[in-house]
Amino acid sequence: MDNIVVALGHSNRICDIRLWETSQQIEKVLAAMQVPFPELTKLVLQVWPSDNTLPVTPDSFLGGSAPRLRYFEWSHIPFPGLPKLLLSATQLIKLDLSYIPHSGYFSPEAMVTLLPGLSSFETLHLHFESPESRPDLERRRPPPLKRSVIPSLEDIWFKGVSEYLEDLVTCIDAPQLRFLHILFFNQIDFDTRQLTQFINRTPKFWTPHDRAYMHFDASIVQASLTYRIHEPGHASSPTMIPYVSHPSSRTTIPCKEPDWQVSSIAQVCNSSLLPLSMVVELSVEHKNYERLSNIDAVENTAWLELLLPFTAVKNLYLGEHFAPGIAAALQDLVGARIAEVLPSLQHIFVDKLRPSGRFQENIREFVAARRLSGHPVAISVWNKDHTKICGAAAAGPAAGVAAGPATDAVAARTTVAGLWTLSTPQLELQHASVHRFVSWVHLVWPTLNFGPPCKPRAFPVPSPPV
Repeated sequence: MDNIVVALGHSNRICDIRLWETSQQIEKVLAAMQVPFPELTKLVLQVWPSDNTLPVTPDSFLGGSAPRLRYFEWSHIPFPGLPKLLLSATQLIKLDLSYIPHSGYFSPEAMVTLLPGLSSFETLHLHFESPESRPDLERRRPPPLKRSVIPSLEDIWFKGVSEYLEDLVTCIDAPQLRFLHILFFNQIDFDTRQLTQFINRTPKFWTPHDRAYMHFDASIVQASLTYRIHEPGHASSPTMIPYVSHPSSRTTIPCKEPDWQVSSIAQVCNSSLLPLSMVVELSVEHKNYERLSNIDAVENTAWLELLLPFTAVKNLYLGEHFAPGIAAALQDLVGARIAEVLPSLQHIFVDKLRPSGRFQENIREFVAARRLSGHPVAISVWNKDHTKICGAAAAGPAAGVAAGPATDAVAARTTVAGLWTLSTPQLELQHASVHRFVSWVHLVWPTLNFGPPCKPRAFPVPSPPV
């Protein structure tokens, strides 16, 4: 540590500082950095977590100015005057503030004052350590008449209370934003109307999304969206269509009880989480199921509220242990409400689907009612291995999932080189990329033989009692 302090004495010659220290050691570092560092372009200061409370960093840090700073990463160290320092860092590209203690809280207004002067700013990571770090509701200002444009901002990573993010996005526009990762502290109510408006005026979030993911774990629930775009530079072969899957948003809420998890993420989805009405595939999965308790305590209305905004979903993928509860919820729609939730639904794929069981019992009336309404739904096995290989482009029965009796249009399948299982009639229209791959295989390996047709594993849905 003594050598580091001595080196910091040459402040006019240092351009890059990266230190990971204990709380005792970082105090010596901060004391040595109360002078200007005119050549500094990158600063990374992170503290190993400990029980020791660090003193607040004074405004005299770096002499109160950082004119050439481009990358700033700061962890666990309280520095409420940081936005004031960064007003001088007009060349800043990345700002990563992690585990901001409550003693280092700064207001969203301070961030809004900082951001407009950063013409090259691309990445904002803002992670508060405590839910106590929140705006003073009595001092909240009305939305500005004119918002500040952050022209180069591409990524926002936020952890904190929803009120802080609301106050931040109310005042800014980010026309190039491509990824939004939100981790809200667990709270009873999620009022995110300003976030909705921010998303609505951000062009790249209105690219049609292929798939939404709902992941439930023992302590968190997470919702994310992905979309595919045509990127010629990513083609693995001149004969293949170069589509690349991109994540665009992720919202995480720490919560343990399944009913709270479903209710919390449903609130966010129905109020702000991007253009869900454009999503065509939805996955509802669970991890560490053995640690998820009271899964049956989730009420049918909670599942229906979660599914409500997905009006364009055609393919619904369900985890093994969530499927019976969701099927029971869908059964409540039988009658005049049959198209109220998931009106475009065509297929339900269930992980480890069995010929009989609670799911089959719960889903039969829903399937029968949809058939009578002229909007049939097929029940099939979700083969996750094939889904991962083919990606979002190969959804539906052609993606290697076994079809049920309602998928009469799906003919015999052909296994190509042991990798894909394809629905031959849909190959040319829906899976041109795989079609080109097959042509490429013939070109490289003209002697390659295709395997015999595979028989679909059909699991019939029991007919309702007469």
